Amino acid sequence: MRKWFKYLFRILLFPLACLYGAIVRLRHWCYNVGIFKEYTFAVPPTICVGNVAVGGTGKSPMVEYLIRRWHKQRRVGVLSRGYKRKTRGFILATETSTVLDLGDEPFQFWWKFKDIILAVCANRVEGVERILTLPMPPELIILDDAFQHRPVKAKINIVLTAYGHLFTDDWLLPMGRLRDVVSRVQQADIVVVTKCPPSLSEKERTQLIAHLQKHCLCPIVFATIAYDKQVFSERENISLTTFIQEPFTLVTGIANPNPLLTFLKEQGADFQHLAFADHHHFTKREIQQLQGKRILTTEKDYVRLQPHLQDLYYLPIAMQFLTPTDEHTFGTVFENL
Repeated sequence: MRKWFKYLFRILLFPLACLYGAIVRLRHWCYNVGIFKEYTFAVPPTICVGNVAVGGTGKSPMVEYLIRRWHKQRRVGVLSRGYKRKTRGFILATETSTVLDLGDEPFQFWWKFKDIILAVCANRVEGVERILTLPMPPELIILDDAFQHRPVKAKINIVLTAYGHLFTDDWLLPMGRLRDVVSRVQQADIVVVTKCPPSLSEKERTQLIAHLQKHCLCPIVFATIAYDKQVFSERENISLTTFIQEPFTLVTGIANPNPLLTFLKEQGADFQHLAFADHHHFTKREIQQLQGKRILTTEKDYVRLQPHLQDLYYLPIAMQFLTPTDEHTFGTVFENL
């Protein structure tokens, strides 16, 4: 019954998806013929990390991967929208910046990499221009979640799509999760299939590549989520194996917590899961309900919860390519950067 109701509901949303798709295509046409202006910043080079779906493809781990790759070699700037921050306009991260000033994901980057230049601005053109006026501007700019922002034309476009939720198998909003048309992926320099099972077979890889290459001609590589072997708090870090020997509460405010749930269950952890919406701002009442609990959370949630809770730990994750060949292929995109 529920399946039929969901199917009927999607049929009713079909006209809205068609209308949304027409508006998106008209917008792209306006940029393609020059009615709307695109800005290209040749110096410094820009790397765009994005997707064509809403949330849950692993953009933050990819941005962190790029920061780690470049920040020892060049002065790196990261520009993000700062989703659900409490500020407006252009904000440059400083030592006094808070998660409310920057948003959880940008604050997480700033919290971990203090040698980068980090700014948030919904208007990406203004954001880049303001960064370039700094006394020591960046030598490389990473545009976080900016693939759909046509005003800035990046030198390199990295498009992510999550394993099990490929953009080729989805529908436009509000029927599905696509916020952009599939044909837009033709502008990508590389597509990364994220959140793959580590045991992905060569046969399935080949099938996925053949499936995706119907819509893009760029290289396609595969990556997974690598979980840290330790959990961290403000006062200590201990091994994950030791931490899960006692029951705990898992608190998540991310788009798709299922991979984390699966991982913890595979480790034999005994936990209660409290799920909140992505980028959730915790209320005073919710904070009170969490006090006194032994809590494990994600890095993104930790930066929001840490000022309010004591017995709070987070489990870091990182993006990891499935094979050395995947990593090498990914690296070739930057050869002329």
